[in-house]
Amino acid sequence: MFKIDLKNRKPIYEQVMDNFKKLIIAGTLEAESKVPSIRDMAKTLSVNPNTVQRAYRELEAQGYIYTVIGQGSFIATPPESARKREVEALYVTLGNHANELIYRGETKDNIHQYIDKLGDKEDINND
Repeated sequence: MFKIDLKNRKPIYEQVMDNFKKLIIAGTLEAESKVPSIRDMAKTLSVNPNTVQRAYRELEAQGYIYTVIGQGSFIATPPESARKREVEALYVTLGNHANELIYRGETKDNIHQYIDKLGDKEDINND
């Protein structure tokens, strides 16, 4: 599924979360698909199950996954109202970053080209 970089300063549970988010955003993991159990994921990544449990708990709190008792965890479909708020917050963040790029000398054309390139799913993880 993905690997953990033990040399990375970012905590392992955050790396697990980031990797899941990338897979969900890229469409590799689809809504309602089952997520590996905590024990299976910990074994696959060779990490402590408590680390995976913390990542899953955070992903659930952020609305990326949900748990059905006795059946496991699944990729969530964000509710429309929450999705709308999250999208608006992301646009604010994007605007702040774009303004920072302009302040540092980037042209609007370069920013537009970069954003257009992000629309290609194959390029999302390569930048």
